[in-house]
Amino acid sequence: MPYFPSGLKAKAPQLALIFITLIWGGSFITVQYGLNFASPMFFVGCRFAAAMLFVGLFSWKDLAGIRLKEIAAGALIGLVIALGYGTQTIGLQSISSSESAFLTALYVPLVPILLWLLFRKTPQFMTWCGAALAFLGLVFLTGNGFGAIQLNFGQIITILGSIAIAMEIILIGLFAGKVNVRRVTVIQLGFASIFAFCMMPLADENWNPVFSWPLVIILAGLGLASAAIQLVMNWAQRAVDPAQAAIIYSGEPVWAALIGRIAGERLPLLSLLGGALVVLGVIVSEWKPKFLQKNEEVSP
Repeated sequence: MPYFPSGLKAKAPQLALIFITLIWGGSFITVQYGLNFASPMFFVGCRFAAAMLFVGLFSWKDLAGIRLKEIAAGALIGLVIALGYGTQTIGLQSISSSESAFLTALYVPLVPILLWLLFRKTPQFMTWCGAALAFLGLVFLTGNGFGAIQLNFGQIITILGSIAIAMEIILIGLFAGKVNVRRVTVIQLGFASIFAFCMMPLADENWNPVFSWPLVIILAGLGLASAAIQLVMNWAQRAVDPAQAAIIYSGEPVWAALIGRIAGERLPLLSLLGGALVVLGVIVSEWKPKFLQKNEEVSP
């Protein structure tokens, strides 16, 4: 029976990413509820401050000997985390958690496209097919049908957030094998919190927090979830490349939609079709058919 444990151990990074995807999907409606007690960027800042404390409790021995490279990596990742989650949270004020999750999932086909634009890593043919399907899904998801695309503010800012989250995946993949994972996780969460608080004036938010026990409980839960998500992402992506990680994350909007439906959200049929096309686009963008692999092998 030794084969099963060794096979399971080999798949541990992928299984861990699947688990945090479920947690991530459930966080959308939790954040939306939390906005009843706090403004968006203040909420995000507190969320990642709590996450930093949770990770720090388990990683304090690793904090000794921090290198400048790790501070730089943590700052860059923290910045895109603050931008991604901040814009997503602002968007949740005007769109449903299910719609937000599907729009956020657009970051998956964006990862290989951004890798192409930034690092000249040419996307495969299926990436462009997946991006086209995701774009078509965006048209339906936002209620535009076959007419001209007219996005509201919540949809626009959530899409911008998906670009930032795509950059987060790329940067984590870039640094994961070169730095101390736990140390950089603490640093990036701390920077994410600081950047979120600094962005409050840009979001026209005043610094006047009101104490609320429901807010404290929500932030503690999300902080723990965010800590687990970031720590597992940094650990698992040492063995899982960014494109494969992105396809695993495609389950996140499905979980979010299921949880949102349980909570009473009802997306129109056209929007559900759009969401399904986005998820299909995500899957297609990472699919590598055998005939394309053979073409790659024979090409110079």
